[in-house]
Amino acid sequence: MKLLVVEDEKPTAAFLRRGLSEEGFAVDVATDVASAENAALVYDYDAIVLDVMLPGGDGFSLCQRWRAAGVTTPILFLTARDDVADRVRGLERGGDDYLIKPFAFAELLARIRALMRRAATPTSPELRIADIVIDTNRKQVTRSGKVVGLTMREYQLLEYLVHHAGRVVSRTNLWEHVWESHSVPESNVVDVYVRYLRNKLGREPDLIKTVRGGGYILEIPREADGRRTQAANTRGLKDGQPKGRPE
Repeated sequence: MKLLVVEDEKPTAAFLRRGLSEEGFAVDVATDVASAENAALVYDYDAIVLDVMLPGGDGFSLCQRWRAAGVTTPILFLTARDDVADRVRGLERGGDDYLIKPFAFAELLARIRALMRRAATPTSPELRIADIVIDTNRKQVTRSGKVVGLTMREYQLLEYLVHHAGRVVSRTNLWEHVWESHSVPESNVVDVYVRYLRNKLGREPDLIKTVRGGGYILEIPREADGRRTQAANTRGLKDGQPKGRPE
């Protein structure tokens, strides 16, 4: 899952990036209104954490402009402004939730996850494809009943591929959704991590196939009666290339 954190206080921004990354999110950080406004229009995020007092403007107006431009991403205001009038203003301008600083990280995390659940198609915490089972709550993967030890990055890759099972996913698309948007990718970093993932999952059979010139596809194997095995659920993520970044 990918988040945008809009926060100009460097210690708070660093704390949020570290904590949310450890929870399995790819996190982009914007420190002013101009960079934040552009990021939300260019990239697809699962949720936005938005401060109110920012260089170049305020979060309330920014939120309102995003909504007017058609951005439907869930937005959580995270701010020291605790007046009831401010809370009302934030929600009326298009915010989905409002949390006051100082805050408990556990509560912030719970609110982000709640917003994402509400925005998504109803889901089960368990994903299945063939003999692979993903417990999305525990971030645990098993294959044929045996636990597969994955790093967080490998886990994110697998979960994204399972959500898009049966469809070709480009390397650019994987980079945009699993790594931070503004980091500079090495030429073969996606291929390297897919190879790590394949080796850990085992190749009997190898469900992740390389599509020459296209990227990767996690194949949905046919059952004995010819029906297709379905993942337990999908989040309905958008197909195709990420906005603003051609393959």
